[in-house]
Amino acid sequence: MKQYVVLQVVLKEKLIGAGSGNLTELERVINAQAAKGYRLHTISTTSSGSKGLMAGGDRIQATMFFERE
Repeated sequence: MKQYVVLQVVLKEKLIGAGSGNLTELERVINAQAAKGYRLHTISTTSSGSKGLMAGGDRIQATMFFERE
């Protein structure tokens, strides 16, 4: 019987420059599930716009579906 885990991680984009400021957090979550025997089945992302100059940049929500036998 397969088992599933669904996790959401909110990433904050850098205010200046390109690329996420915390992709290591995403890697940490994926590697933690892999250590438990789960494999990443699907990842979906949703982006929300910045709330203004002082808000610190855009937010990306990553929803990950993991499975194991």
